[in-house]
Amino acid sequence: MNVRTRSTAIIGTICLVASLALTTASADERTAPRQKAEVTLKQVATAKNPVAGTAGPGDTVWIAERAGTVRVLDDQGLGEPVLDITADTTTDGERGLLGIAFDKEFAHFYISFTNLEGTSTVDEFAVRDGKIQPDTRRTVLTQTQPYANHNGGDIKFGPDGYLYIAFGDGGAGGDPHDNGQNLDTLLGKVLRIDPTGGEPYAIPSDNPFVGTPNAKEEIWSYGLRNPWRFSFDTGTGDMLIGDVGQNEWEEIDWAPASSKGGENYGWSDMEGTHPFRGGTEPANHVPPVYEYDRNGPGCSVTGGYVYRGDAIPDLKGQYVFSDYCDGTVRALRMENGKVTGQSDLGVNGGEVVSFVQRGDGELYVLAIGGTVSRIDPA
Repeated sequence: MNVRTRSTAIIGTICLVASLALTTASADERTAPRQKAEVTLKQVATAKNPVAGTAGPGDTVWIAERAGTVRVLDDQGLGEPVLDITADTTTDGERGLLGIAFDKEFAHFYISFTNLEGTSTVDEFAVRDGKIQPDTRRTVLTQTQPYANHNGGDIKFGPDGYLYIAFGDGGAGGDPHDNGQNLDTLLGKVLRIDPTGGEPYAIPSDNPFVGTPNAKEEIWSYGLRNPWRFSFDTGTGDMLIGDVGQNEWEEIDWAPASSKGGENYGWSDMEGTHPFRGGTEPANHVPPVYEYDRNGPGCSVTGGYVYRGDAIPDLKGQYVFSDYCDGTVRALRMENGKVTGQSDLGVNGGEVVSFVQRGDGELYVLAIGGTVSRIDPA
């Protein structure tokens, strides 16, 4: 999610792909294309500003609406809200209810939102028989946001069972407080915590900055501008991050399942693989596996998922993503952290702000205008 010079209204501002020029794998280095996946987008529901989602108990998909409601999508369609925090959140700028997640056992449900003061907040609810227990609500983590943009807000449980939280650099433009490279703040980072291991949470002992002076021990990786959407590959455990750029470059970052954390993705010394405003590339910079410029219709990357469903065999193992301004759904073929090819899947999701992965690996596309669509075989 990102405020651009061309717009300042969330997700209608989130100037969350584009001409898509491969960088880490140039056109000359691409492998011969295999059969292109033939897909279609099937609209399955309409929601009010759907902004995030997660796989729920059974075959359900839970959808977060930006103003603060959560609804369940099943075979009968999108139900009435099962959670309503509209009285607790603000939707100015790029704020609102921005992320939701279940733990592996579906015993707890987590929400990531900006409260009435604009503070990023992660709350937890107990779940019994697939239902949220409102009276169990507790706050796990908060982070003050200096501006109303670049709040990030995505949350996911990793293969290790820990909760990962993505925060942007705090907003404005150009990272005026150098939060991306500053290890003494949670802004511009992906965090890793154990939400049930302590009060209000525990920090895993193998986090990369545990015991490091003047560093927040919650930090897993840093140097991020606005990691609006990230995910884990359910087949490999690898992490992929769609990090929204400033004015010129959008990037997708990758970390293998074997990572011990500590990756520095470069912002704000770097925007993608390019020095930002005369910055010097950090010695430990981990460049993106893919980047594209903003000379085309794209302006704000919307990270997605590696497809692991069964309905579209030709798409299996490819990373599916889009762009808020472009809306074209695209896919990257990757091997060992290297992009070997990319394809336009021939469908457009509108103002795409998020993807949702169902429990069986099938994918949904959320457009801020209201459409909830499933990626089906053509």
